[in-house]
Amino acid sequence: MKNKIIINFTPTGMIPTKKDNHHTPVSVSEIIEDVLKCAKLGASMVHLHARDENEKPTYKKEIYAELIAGIREQNDEIILGVSTSGRDFKEFAQRSECIELTGNLKPDMASLTLSSLNFNKQESINSPEMIVKLATKIDEKNIKPELEVFDSGMINYSKYLISKGIIKPPFYYNILLGNIACAQATPLSIGLLSSELPQDSIWCLAGIGNFQLRSNVMGIMFGHGVRIGMEDNFWYDEERTKLATNYELVKRIVDIAHNLEKDIYSAKEVRSLLNL
Repeated sequence: MKNKIIINFTPTGMIPTKKDNHHTPVSVSEIIEDVLKCAKLGASMVHLHARDENEKPTYKKEIYAELIAGIREQNDEIILGVSTSGRDFKEFAQRSECIELTGNLKPDMASLTLSSLNFNKQESINSPEMIVKLATKIDEKNIKPELEVFDSGMINYSKYLISKGIIKPPFYYNILLGNIACAQATPLSIGLLSSELPQDSIWCLAGIGNFQLRSNVMGIMFGHGVRIGMEDNFWYDEERTKLATNYELVKRIVDIAHNLEKDIYSAKEVRSLLNL
């Protein structure tokens, strides 16, 4: 790897609303606008979540199609990923609908959470059967899985899927730290988790809530990059005195990377790294 980092941008997620932070992009046009702004800063990948007209998360492929079409109309290089999250939607047909898109609307990547877990107020159920079905369909659609890891056992399960030929190299992992029931944002956790990754792995660090900035800094220093955006944290500071914008969050990471003498991978370069 060169002395560069990947910026994986997560604009919206499933939790923040306008009530939480009036900067939260929830409409199709707002999400597209934030993606294009942050792509100009250096974001090469986007982890998309769709919202309906009431700001609620939705699995509907029609809304994902609007997002993908609107972004690609103005930027056809940025890597677009969609969410198959089990946090709100439990049925396979719901969770996999977004990867049914074809042609110019087909996503480059799709998230794959590798085990069940608890967030602070909600569970995310990912049964072995569901994970295998999602991974198999993602593979059949020739989409790259965005492997979501909250603990070391999830890495071990990814190795099981690799052994079955369901996930193919190069592997892309998001390691998410600081969730209340999972691995914390400490150097020891990062060392353990990164040491467990299989060969041909590319990994970025994310932090939940107050742990976002410190996790991102460690991702710049020791990993292949960061996952950054209002999905994981909608405050700019740990004291929670200033609400964040996506532009500010990404700009700060770019500035820190440059201060640490790291450059930013372009979307074209990341496509090559991941064989997209």
